[in-house]
Amino acid sequence: MSTTAQLREESGEAGTPDAPLLELRGMRVFYGAIEALKGIDLTVGKGEIVALLGSNGAGKTTTLRTVSGMLQPRHGEVLLRGERIDGIKSHELVRFGIGHVPEGRRVFATMTVLENLEMGAYKFSSVDSGDLDRAFTLFPRLAERRSQQAGTLSGGEQQMLAIGRALMGRPELLLLDEPSMGLAPLIVQQIFEIIKEINDQGTTVLLVEQNATQALGLADRGYVLETGSVAMSGPAGDLLADSRIRAAYLGEGAA
Repeated sequence: MSTTAQLREESGEAGTPDAPLLELRGMRVFYGAIEALKGIDLTVGKGEIVALLGSNGAGKTTTLRTVSGMLQPRHGEVLLRGERIDGIKSHELVRFGIGHVPEGRRVFATMTVLENLEMGAYKFSSVDSGDLDRAFTLFPRLAERRSQQAGTLSGGEQQMLAIGRALMGRPELLLLDEPSMGLAPLIVQQIFEIIKEINDQGTTVLLVEQNATQALGLADRGYVLETGSVAMSGPAGDLLADSRIRAAYLGEGAA
């Protein structure tokens, strides 16, 4: 990316007019000799929730890790607001408006809830009390446990903390990797309600999720990955009604 483009991103100005917020073009990613992503194309429009579905090993987490700079594509492009961002280091992409909540939550176990949230605001010169207030309003349980070590929280509370930490960076695009994994159904419902609220507040979401019913019930559009390729894509309602999706992910026989 050019210096001009970097300055434009850092100043908050738009990139290419009318470009999708996020676009992947022909993206191929390898782990050694193994091709994990086989030339996928994907777009996420500003304000959308887009679900990325697929079985284990389909390439969902690899896709998010590539968008956030943790992996580099061997071929293809990653564009944010029409400007290429592949090749930019992961910690620098936070300044471009990308927040990533990884699979497994990855909170700092020996740090308090408050310290974890403050770490999410590292791109700013100081922590904004308004950002903390937002996190505590979205997740009142975190406010109650602000002085508690993160490692002592329940799985659901740690997921709330991981999302809250990402929001402290004020992302325009939030990448969520399996937010429902290992959580009780009631907590899963709460997490998905909060994701909807975050989106309603203006944050675009790319959601990796194996719970197809929950994900497609929340999303505007969806993509289905199979062994590193896009097998299906379309409006979330159409995918949810598709007999192949219902057979593969909802345990129903294909019509």
